[in-house]
Amino acid sequence: MGQKARALERIADALERMNPAPIAAPDFSDAEAYVWHVSPDRLEPVAAVNRIDISLLVGIDRSRDTLLTNTLQFAKGMPANNVLLWGARGMGKSSLVKSAHAEVLKQVPGLVLIEIQREDLPTIGRLLNLLRDRSKRFLLFCDDLSFDHDDSHYKSLKAVLDGGIEGRPENVLFYATSNRRHLMPRDMIENERSTAINPSEAVEEKVSLSDRFGLWLGFHPCDQDEYLAMIRGYCDALSIEISDEDMRAEAIEWQQTRGSRSGRVAWQYVTDLAGRRGVKL
Repeated sequence: MGQKARALERIADALERMNPAPIAAPDFSDAEAYVWHVSPDRLEPVAAVNRIDISLLVGIDRSRDTLLTNTLQFAKGMPANNVLLWGARGMGKSSLVKSAHAEVLKQVPGLVLIEIQREDLPTIGRLLNLLRDRSKRFLLFCDDLSFDHDDSHYKSLKAVLDGGIEGRPENVLFYATSNRRHLMPRDMIENERSTAINPSEAVEEKVSLSDRFGLWLGFHPCDQDEYLAMIRGYCDALSIEISDEDMRAEAIEWQQTRGSRSGRVAWQYVTDLAGRRGVKL
């Protein structure tokens, strides 16, 4: 092969990496959940989704019921809203999404959960093209969604929330979790307001992104009774024997060493307790 031919081959390889050929979507019969990867684009099946039974999620009854109703409507082919689950860390936002998906599958089989990472949002248009006009219904899930200074990834998200000219595929819904109600840090909002000629317009585009979610579900720090109820629920479900008095003393000491109370802290205590009691999780 001549030098010119080798150079042309390298250029062709580079162009293919920049514009990969469209992939064929799987038939979605080998798993109920997938993870979207890029470079190259692919949907990888998840053999076993990391989730817990929805009955173990304590203290979020209203959010649980609202999300279940919305997800069930969508699975049945009825109108449903994109959902933003926002609020305190460790209070079960992502756990609720995965558990609600499992719960709905018991009533309406065929709903597929697809996780997409925040950094891969610019490729979401390619993912939507794979899912459009498929017979199944898809729940796109982005965990821990937020945007920092000079981050333009939020513009890509409008493709799934609004859909542009084509419109969002009727068989796709988007759920996201975030610690921020407006998906961006407060100091970024205040800074743009203070330096803009028209402060209200300066942040309108970014703040309005959260407004494009039809449902906002807030998650707030739990009190001590809810924290203890979470732990008792885990212990009963996992057959970990401990008296209420001992559990209370240990759990309160555990939260004090962590400096916080949440569902995540409760589970971390239960994991430690199970290890000490010789119970496999």
